[in-house]
Order: sequence, then structure tokens, then C-alpha cells
Amino acid sequence: MSEYTQARLARLQKRISSSSFQADALLIVKETNVTYLSGFTGDSTYLLVFADKAFLLSDSRYTIQLSEEAPEIPALIRDNKTSLLSLVRQAIANHSGENKKFRLGIEGDGMTYALFTAFKKLLGDFDIDVVPVTGEVEALRAIKDKYELEQIRQAVVVAQKAYRALIATLTPKMTERDAALELEYTMRKLGARKAAFPTIVGVGPRAALPHAVPGNFRIEESDQLLIDWGADVNGYKSDLTRSSITGKLSPKFKKIYSIVYDAQQAAIAAVRPGLKCSEIDAVARDFIAKAGYGKYFGHGLGHSVGLDIHESPSFSPKDDTVLKPGMVITVEPGIYLQDWGGIRIEDDILVTKNGCEVLTSALSNRLEDMIYN
Repeated sequence: MSEYTQARLARLQKRISSSSFQADALLIVKETNVTYLSGFTGDSTYLLVFADKAFLLSDSRYTIQLSEEAPEIPALIRDNKTSLLSLVRQAIANHSGENKKFRLGIEGDGMTYALFTAFKKLLGDFDIDVVPVTGEVEALRAIKDKYELEQIRQAVVVAQKAYRALIATLTPKMTERDAALELEYTMRKLGARKAAFPTIVGVGPRAALPHAVPGNFRIEESDQLLIDWGADVNGYKSDLTRSSITGKLSPKFKKIYSIVYDAQQAAIAAVRPGLKCSEIDAVARDFIAKAGYGKYFGHGLGHSVGLDIHESPSFSPKDDTVLKPGMVITVEPGIYLQDWGGIRIEDDILVTKNGCEVLTSALSNRLEDMIYN
């Protein structure tokens, strides 16, 4: 993996060396961004990036792990009397000298106000300007490299296999919680590090809760079942949703499912480089609105996945990011009706040079394949 992390780090360093960048170095404090740029998967560790050098700042718990996972990046290990922030100051002084005016960029959305205040106080008379910098690493992460796509594809394979195994063993007495636990256990047996996020299982009216927490409602208590799940493989996530029938197919379910399905298919067909994310969102949103259910689709159409389950960009009315090859984004329209239930269909989409690829296509979402009675 080192060749990929080195390339990612080099791209960030190129940005730092450009005249338009507002700082002389960037302090990475978000754990997933540290992992993305270095390969290190532990916690309590910062990455300090200069235009020509980078340092991992950590403690003795991770000395061996740092050498194994990020051997190309020098590690500065603090003792138990030294804080990480003090280590940052030492690293800047050693690299740039005490007397030079220095601008340090920090991830403004990754550092708490309390930590920022403590850092400013610690700097004292050291001539450093602290500059909040947001979104630099996230912009790099938006386009997945070969290694990342391999992990996401495997996370999709694991999630699909686990779902099929669950459906094959589904029983009327099984609770939402039973189903969620069984699905997560199977994903881990198939090679996942863990579930990509807490599995959502909603029976009947509880499917109207987009983020329903699995409880003790039994499958037999309703004809409807919604499952939203994903696998984490080597840190990378997949995310799928299927809405199914476990009893009698009603005309209402068939009608609403068809609207959601057609809206999703129309949005997927529209995905291609050069379009704005908001334009793809509008395809599905307008379709559902014209069918008379616009007010029952309140969330965005989808979000990017990677090291985090929710990344940028997203299919949303507010996101005008232009699609580029290598982006992986979910497409998940839904209609939610209180006291009846909800239908959501979610698949993971890779933007390609000429359009898109449905990564989750091996798991059908056609209505006839969603009937498990």
C-alpha cells in the first residue's frame, strides 16, 4: 500500500508548495485522514506535513505499529511528560527554526475549540500563525485510487454474500436485532473487519425511520422489511439498502416500490463526469415529486463512501461538486410514510470515464426479487 500513500502525500505536498496555499505546513488531526495519507491505522496520532517532509507524531504504544504500517514517514514519539501539541511545536522548530515567521494550517473541522485554544496558548512567543484549513485532504479522498477501489469492491462482495445468507435463514420469529446481529456476524466471518456502520433493520411501520435502531419487533409482525447494511474491509466501506416483502404483496407497496425503483434507475442512468451532484439529486427528487410523494423524500439522494461511511461529495440539492471518474457515491432514494412504513433502495456507484458502474449490481433490487414469503 505504501506506493499509494506516498502518491497521496505527494499530491498534498504539491498543494502546500503552491503559492495559493495559505500555510507553510498542514497538521492532520483527523484519524481517517492520517490513515489515508500514511497507512497508519492507530489513534492518538497526528501527521505534520511540510512541502518537503512529513512526520508522524505519536506515543510509545505505536512505535512498532508505525514502523510496520508507515515505514517511509519518520515518527516522532513523545514521552509521558510531553503532549502531542508540544511535539508539534518541537517538530516545527527543528524543521524551520525558532525565528522564522511560520504559518501552520490545522484541520479546522477536526480540532475542538478547547484543543485549538490550548495550542494557541502553548505556542506562546513562538512566531506561528495558526490558519484553519478545511477540506484539503477530503478533496483528494473524493477520487479513489486503484487500491481503494479494490477494497470497496471487496466490501461490496462481503456485504452481498452476507445478505444472501441472512435471507436464506430468515424466520418469522427473528427480531430486527437478531437479523442485524446475524448479518454483522456473517460479514465478519466472510472477512470484514466489522460492519461499516450500525446495521439498520426496520419491520413494518419502523421502516419509515431512515435510521431505525433494531429492536425486538419480529419479522412476522409485518409484511414489510427494510435492511440497510454495509461491510468494512481494510477500513473501506460499502453501503446497501433493500426493502422487501416477507408476507403478502399489497398494491400500495408495489406502487411505492415502483416509484422509488424508477427514480433510482433514472438517477443512475444520468450519472456521468461533468454533471453536478445536485443535478443527479434533482433527477430522482423530481421523479418522486411528480408521482406525488415529494414531501416524503427528505434526505439527500446519496453520499460518497470510502474510509468513512459518509464522505464528500454527496448527491444533494446543496452540493454542486462536479462529478469526476473515480468517485464512489451511493444512490438511495426513499419514500417514508408514518404508520405504514418506508421503502429505500440503495446501491453503490462508481463514476467512470463514460458514465458509471453499479458496484452492487450482483444483488438484485427488482421487486420480483424482493419477495421472500
